Amino acid sequence: MPDVRSVLAVATQQLGERLDAELLLLHVLKKPRSWLFAHVDDVVDADIQIAYAALLERRMQGEPVAYITGYRGFWSMDLEVSPATLIPRPETELLVEQALLRLPPDIACSVADLGTGSGAIAIAIAHERPRAQVIATDASADALAVALRNAQRNGIHNVTFLHGDWLAPLAGQLFELIVSNPPYIEADDPHLAQGDLRFEPASALASGHDGLDDIRRIVRDVRAHLGAGGWLLFEHGWNQGEAVRALLVDAGYSSVFTTQDLERRDRVSGGCC
Repeated sequence: MPDVRSVLAVATQQLGERLDAELLLLHVLKKPRSWLFAHVDDVVDADIQIAYAALLERRMQGEPVAYITGYRGFWSMDLEVSPATLIPRPETELLVEQALLRLPPDIACSVADLGTGSGAIAIAIAHERPRAQVIATDASADALAVALRNAQRNGIHNVTFLHGDWLAPLAGQLFELIVSNPPYIEADDPHLAQGDLRFEPASALASGHDGLDDIRRIVRDVRAHLGAGGWLLFEHGWNQGEAVRALLVDAGYSSVFTTQDLERRDRVSGGCC
């Protein structure tokens, strides 16, 4: 029987990616990643090899690791994901960071997350600001079911999930902060037919010919739901910073800004009412 070291070596060669090979094997074994360091000489039995080979084949066909395992780490939590949700990405943590800078930890406040998907942003904010009341919306009932399970699994009780398009479920409500990671890819972008994006929900990725249709709508409509001094923050594409700042200024927001991610690309913008 082969050992863990040799099984991973073969899988890494097949996938061209060591991390994916490790994550899939650990998923089959139901072990944490720390387990690997002390168990590379363990024998891998035949049943595990068969199950592992099936997952490797799915990955070689392009299916994202997160959809194969059903989970993805975000912030300090493991979150369930499914083909009904986007896969949370590290750069989106910048949006959470910017939100927390504007939410004092010792003050009760109201926050909305538009298009919550797996609930990653809403749950991270609710976790870090337990006095905040967070409402998260999504047009997909399947996505909301995933988000609700993620909140329950992580013991988050100060977030509510509402079914509806963007701001539709929030009629008459005001918030200190509204956040969103909306679709922002151009509809004809060739990347939509490549890599992991092929498997993610198109409605959560693309937004019109320039990728800004949903952002335009959010920038326009959010003002009616922000109190004086309230903030709108949202993620966008690396090449959209100038355009979204112009949208915010034209809509009457003040203190308009853009923050760059770790790769020094424009990633999060916002403004204040």
